[in-house]
Amino acid sequence: MDRNALVNKVKEGMEKTIVSLQGDLTKIRTGRASTNILDGVRVESYGSHVPLNQVATVAAPEPRLLTVNPFDKSQLTAIEKAILTSGLGLTPNNDGKIIRVPIPALSEERRKEIAKQVKKAGEDAKVTIRHHRQEGNNKSKTAPKDHSWSEDEVKRANDDIQKLTDSHTKKVDELCAAKEKEVLTM
Repeated sequence: MDRNALVNKVKEGMEKTIVSLQGDLTKIRTGRASTNILDGVRVESYGSHVPLNQVATVAAPEPRLLTVNPFDKSQLTAIEKAILTSGLGLTPNNDGKIIRVPIPALSEERRKEIAKQVKKAGEDAKVTIRHHRQEGNNKSKTAPKDHSWSEDEVKRANDDIQKLTDSHTKKVDELCAAKEKEVLTM
């Protein structure tokens, strides 16, 4: 394995961490309607649990309202039950055709709790990024024996990996700061 391949492998792992963090942050409720809020909801449908988006269309027609339009109207009660038991703190209203999910305004205390969740998600992402850095550095240290790298190549690989770590950590901070701002200023 050459130096560029090692650095690219570490970069790929760090990029996946950023994408995962972005997905996690979109699922955090901010008081504004977003169809991503219901991404983790699984509905019991014909004997198996499937994601909500496979049995219904989710839309956000208003800033504080989601609508869930099932493909099969017989699934209305199962969808309603899944949303109620999802742990999101949402109360769906079923009118026989469509389910309306009002998004309640967040209290100041709840906003602070959500900001803590955002910080924790950011810290978890940073830990994962540092883990990728450590793996890359460990591989570069064994490279002189395994792949006949010079000491300069090892140093350059470690420097490149550190630059990647710094840039990805900064990206995590930026994503989390933006989400915290969104949560706290609603």
